[in-house]
Amino acid sequence: MNFLKDESGQGAAEYILLFGGVIVIAIAALIIYQSYFTEQTFNTEDDIDTVRTNVAANRE
Repeated sequence: MNFLKDESGQGAAEYILLFGGVIVIAIAALIIYQSYFTEQTFNTEDDIDTVRTNVAANRE
């Protein structure tokens, strides 16, 4: 009955469960925010022009 009292592998099992939980949360977050990663287009030229216009307007 010594094997019932042996807890040497308990720490490893807890780390595996913790790591698995983190992976599940990360995958759920990626699925929820998938539209932000795929549908967003970046037009840097328009952004730079907007910043330059605002800076020039604030200098005057």
